[in-house]
Amino acid sequence: MDHTFDDLLAANRRYATSAPRNFDGYAHAGIAVVTCMDSRLQPLEMIGLFLGEAKILRTPGGHVSEDALNGCILAVNLLKVTRILVISHSRCAMASGDDEDLQRRITRASGRDASRCEFGADPDQVGRLRADVAMVASHPLIAGRATVGGFHYDVDTGLMERVC
Repeated sequence: MDHTFDDLLAANRRYATSAPRNFDGYAHAGIAVVTCMDSRLQPLEMIGLFLGEAKILRTPGGHVSEDALNGCILAVNLLKVTRILVISHSRCAMASGDDEDLQRRITRASGRDASRCEFGADPDQVGRLRADVAMVASHPLIAGRATVGGFHYDVDTGLMERVC
């Protein structure tokens, strides 16, 4: 048997002894967050929330992908979400170039063709954030049911500011 994940399973067994239980799955603070998959971001902590208070949707660059949009629709209509934060961040790899740049880098790294991969990379981070917020806010299953805001998080200072 492959033992590649044994350390993580052992850590999970330790975690399970005191893991929170009996949560109902609602976002008790009424918050959903769409943000980047970057490991420097701690979505709950950076806005002062705790386990069970928000729905967290993570994508490359914090872009509102089709899956993230579906998550927002579910969160607003079934999971008590009334506010959605779309959060970009400084020094994001997804803002360092476009999809063609990433496709070339991945092709070089893997030795396999990555030209069909679509990541949503965009050096116009603010423009992308504004477009994502407008798309979510105007969606017929969200509009009038939740307030949507766009924010930018600075990974060096820990501060977040509202963009739109």
